[in-house]
Amino acid sequence: MSGAGERDPPGRPEWRRSWRKRAQVALIAGAGAPLLRLLARTWRIETVGAEHLAAVAPGAAGTIYALWHGRILHCMWYWRDRGIVVVTSENFDGEWIARIIGRFGFGTARGSSSRGGAKALRELLRIGRRSPVAFTVDGPRGPREVVQPGVAWLACATGHAVVCVHAEADRAWTLRSWDRTQIPKPFSRVVMAISPVVQVAPDAGPEALEAARIAVAAALADAARACRRALGQEERHDHLQ
Repeated sequence: MSGAGERDPPGRPEWRRSWRKRAQVALIAGAGAPLLRLLARTWRIETVGAEHLAAVAPGAAGTIYALWHGRILHCMWYWRDRGIVVVTSENFDGEWIARIIGRFGFGTARGSSSRGGAKALRELLRIGRRSPVAFTVDGPRGPREVVQPGVAWLACATGHAVVCVHAEADRAWTLRSWDRTQIPKPFSRVVMAISPVVQVAPDAGPEALEAARIAVAAALADAARACRRALGQEERHDHLQ
């Protein structure tokens, strides 16, 4: 704990100055991980589009997974223990999320599109040469289900394929958060849909990067429709943004 006369290191998140916040992070992570593991073990998971993974080296470097922020829990369980590295923000929520996903076999690159984003992308660029990485492409604060440009930039910089994934549960709680986080209920049926990969040329200019961003949005929309078809849910209109 810092003394009264000490100054916080440059860039240190404000929440770290409070022992209460640090205790809350430890409590949330300590209790959250085992509770999520207990819940997820009851889910009945099926996969649609697994054949699209044949376009990339399974479980190896050279893969960028793209998903919506509101589907973190499903994907965390499905893609666990594969050494995938995920961007998590440096704020209070990002800290306990990083600690929880670390217990499910994920690595983390710290930063976000709103603060420390360039740092996180540079870290992902370095890490992505040896490990698969994942993006919540509308995170960390939205707008919900609007793809931000970082995923297209990283795919261009690395030449790696983008694999778009989406998940839906037939029975779930939906939080009133900005991302409408979905929590599958115990013993629910969960469908994980995987779309054809999106490739970005290494010499892509601004127009090509924007086209890639739109292609990622389209692939995620296709994956969402595939989930709903598999679950027999009524089709709804999708907006590509």
